[in-house]
Order: sequence, then C-alpha cells, then structure tokens
Amino acid sequence: MRLQKRPAIWRIYALAGLFFLIEFTIVARLFSLQILKHDFYVAQALEQRQFTTTLAPNRGEIFSRDKFNELYPLVINKKFNLLFAVPKDVEEPLETAKKLSQAAGLSEDEVLNVLNKKSDPYEPLKHKIDDELARRIDDLDLKGVGFAPEIVRYWPEQNLASQLTGYFGFKNGIENGQYGLEEFYEQELRGSSGTFEGEKDTQGYWIAAGERNVSPAKDGGNLILTIDRNIQFKAEEKLKEAVEKHQAEGGTIIVMEPKTGNILALASVPNFNPNEYQKADVGLFKNPAVSNLFEPGSVFKAITMAAGLNEGKVEPNTVYEDKGEVRFGGYVIKNSDYKAHGEQTMTQVLEKSLNTGAIFVQNQLGREPFKNYLKEFGFNEKTGIDLMGEIKSDISNLEKKGEARDINFATASFGQGVAVTPIALLRAFGALANGGNLVKPRVVDEIVREGGDSKKIETVTVRRVISEGAASRITAMLISAVRNGYGRHAGVPGYFVAGKTGTAQVPAPDKKGYSDKTIHSFVGFAPAWNPAFVILVKLDNPQGVRFAETSAAPVFKEVASFILNYYEIPPDEK
Repeated sequence: MRLQKRPAIWRIYALAGLFFLIEFTIVARLFSLQILKHDFYVAQALEQRQFTTTLAPNRGEIFSRDKFNELYPLVINKKFNLLFAVPKDVEEPLETAKKLSQAAGLSEDEVLNVLNKKSDPYEPLKHKIDDELARRIDDLDLKGVGFAPEIVRYWPEQNLASQLTGYFGFKNGIENGQYGLEEFYEQELRGSSGTFEGEKDTQGYWIAAGERNVSPAKDGGNLILTIDRNIQFKAEEKLKEAVEKHQAEGGTIIVMEPKTGNILALASVPNFNPNEYQKADVGLFKNPAVSNLFEPGSVFKAITMAAGLNEGKVEPNTVYEDKGEVRFGGYVIKNSDYKAHGEQTMTQVLEKSLNTGAIFVQNQLGREPFKNYLKEFGFNEKTGIDLMGEIKSDISNLEKKGEARDINFATASFGQGVAVTPIALLRAFGALANGGNLVKPRVVDEIVREGGDSKKIETVTVRRVISEGAASRITAMLISAVRNGYGRHAGVPGYFVAGKTGTAQVPAPDKKGYSDKTIHSFVGFAPAWNPAFVILVKLDNPQGVRFAETSAAPVFKEVASFILNYYEIPPDEK
C-alpha cells in the first residue's frame, strides 16, 4: 500500500507546483501591466480612444489705402471650390469626362484616365473654381463628382503691386510667402496653429459628448500699407505706357513721402500675376526697385553738389571755367554735348548737366570727404526697407586702397563707376527734399493682429546728412534745373518742381567699358519748398530717344500732376 501511495503524492506536489507557477506568472504579468508599464498602456488606450487635430490659422491679409484711409485689398484669403471625383461612384466615365472637359476646361483624356481609376476613393480634378462655375457643373448632375471648399491666397487686383507683395507658394515642400511682403512678414502673416483633442468611438467617429481640449489657432496679422492704391495704379499705368512707347526693356517708378519715408507707390514693368505665379518667368519675382543695381548717371550730380554746398566748398553762384573736357593721364572726360561753355556757375552745371562741373565740385571736396558723403547718403548700405531681396549700393570703386584713382572719383561725381539701387537713390533725394535728413523707407504702416491689437510702424530718421541751409540751396538749384535746364519736361505749370535728369551708359557684361545700352532716369520732388512727394522714374534701355529729358522726365510730370491734383495741393503760382 505504501508503494502505491507515493506516486499519488508526487503528482499532487507536481500539480500544486504547476498551479503555483501559473499563478506567479499571472501575478507577475499583472504587476508588469498595471505597475511597471501602467503609463505606456494608459497612453496606448488613450491613443486608440482620443485623437488630435491641428487647427490651421487664417493667414493675414494685405491692404493698400487711399487719401481718406479707406482700405483696398491687395491680398486676401478667398473661398473657392475644389472639383473632385469618386471614381467608383461614376456611372458613365466617358460621358462624364466629356461634360467635365467642356464645362471646366479640362482635358477629356486626362479626366477619363482619372475616372477609370476605380480603386481610388478620391481624385482632385481642378482647384480654385468660383461659385458660378461650380453651380454650372453641379447642374450637370454628374454621379461621383462633387465639390469641397478650399481657402486660397488671392490677389484681386491681379498684377497691381505684384513685386511688392510677392506670392504664396511652395518652397522645400512647405507652403509659405515668397518674395516681397509675403516673405518679409512671413511670421506676422502666418499666425500660429492650434490643436483640438477629442474622443472617438470604435468606428473612429468623434464623440460629441466626450471630453475635449481646444487650443485655438491664432490668425496672422493684417498688413496695412503706406501704399496709396490710386497713386500705385497711376504709376503703373504711366510706366507701362512709357515702356511701350520707347520700347524699353523695363522700368521702375517709386513715390515716397520725403519726411516720413512712407512709400506711396512702388511699380516695376514687366511684372506678374501672383494668382498664376507658376506661369511667370522666375526673373520677374525679384523686385528691381530694391534688388537691381544701376549706374545713375547725371542725377548723381545733385548729390555731389549738395555735398559741396554743405562743406562750403561751392555756392550756387560759384564760377569755374568749363573747357569741355578734363584729362586724367590717357583718359579724357567730356561733357555729354561735347561742348565747352566757358565760365559757368554751379547752378548752370545742374541746368546744363556738365560733367566737368561735377568734377570741379569733387575736386574742391577732395577724395576722402567726397567718399564719406556718399557713405553718409547711404550708398554703402541697405536702406532697411521692409521688403525681401534688398541689396546695398556699390561704391567699392572708391574704396580700393592704393588702387582707387583720381579718375574713379571724377566719374563717380557724375554717377558713373558707382552703382545704386533705385530705392537708395530715392532715399538720398528725399534728404535733399526734407531739409537734410536721411529717413528709412517703409511700405507697412500698421500691423493689425487678432483681437484688434495694433502695432504702428513709426518713422525712423537715420541721420542728418546735410544742413537745412544746404538743402535749401540745392533745392533752389534743382528748381532752376527743371525750369531752365534739361529737366523742363518734368515741370508742372503753377508749381515749383525740383529735380534732375540722368542718362547713363550700362556697363558691358563680358568686358571692361560700356555697352550701347543706356538707362534714363529722373528724380524730383514737389511742391519744392514743402514737398508732398519725391518720385524716381527709371527706364531701362529706351529706344529712339537719346536723353532722359524726353523719356523719363515727361513720365515724372504725368505722375506728379496726378498726385498734386489728387491731394488737392494748391499751386505755388497763379
């Protein structure tokens, strides 16, 4: 009997040990799940039950204005319709493709190819469809075809101020602002994303009564520009007419308030339509007003003369002997009319645009003082205008230690051998117009953020470059240059207009010296003794006309006449 009982006891012990091992394993597993990995499985459960959605902000919009401070949209967020197809629901692919191609302007073959993809649950067909076209397509009652709303960046005025605003597109796979204001103010315009956290059921649908956590998106700020819509429109209209009339390669007009630096208009031709930026040549995206250098030519004589006046080296009636040319070793610099005029005053130097007279003033100043004045006027720095792509002017020709020659300073005195941006040249003339102060140009006047919070952009005076007395004397001389000199075509009857023409050769791209191309410019301000605006007009290589007096100067007159009338500024003379 004892021998028979031992195996039974052993089996009991073995079974008990097995149950103990199982129980230990279960407890260990529960300990691992409930204690050691508690946070992990809670997070996993929440992930299965909860969802998080990113809330996109509305991008800030951009507005110009008029003299009454009425706002005009330049860039907005507009609701359009996205045309899409659900191929598996399309009953008659061939007939549907034919009707869609006719109604929406799509390729019938491409649409049919999409509709035959029966395994695809969703296929977009065309973006940015307006409501009227959407209704016409909807009336066709096509099975498997529908619309979804989409918010699209939109330029209601098409090409107007396009290089100023820039466009909204993709860069490195991310959609953001490109060029102009869109890129410069990207952070302000973009806003910040929010989040929505909620619960979903086993089918993946949102449980409306469940817990939720909302962190709202913050919309981008709206930009209120200094640009006057009416002046911008007129500037672009007159610039386009001039470019076409003279068969020029392009052109630029900038209008600025000399005392504040507010840009009232900034126009270049050719330009592009930001709504269809994909169709434009990429070279058109760059803004020539801030991104292109050119040798200014004789308009620069006003800067040289202002420096001489400020240093007391010359006065308006200072006389020199014009022999028609100046020699530097083997080089000869002549006047543009190839004439010798004898005794001439400094005022006559500007009236007749005498190269020898500008060289005379530069010699009176000396090399270093002349170079320092060009720096004071900002021709070795960026203006700081709030636009992408600005480059600084180039006076490096005068900076080469041991290499800069007298002839370099001589040619620089009348605007050759140095290169400037249009905005830098305009800013320098602004200092002549406002009594001697260099101001920072700007195109944004105010940023209005969500909730009505507003940030006003204030005027920035960079430095004083000439005295009020010197500014007054150069103004009188520039008035005479318009009334009695080559600038007469820029004059507006009844008003004192101050300004200077410039006709400059374009450097040859592949060799030393100059090409046959020229750049014509006029920079001036009015009313001269209390200027409301300073205008730069630049035409690139106009044909059939030799000097700026008959190309750029008349454009100035047309734009200036419009602004004087628009602002209802009374004439200086009856």
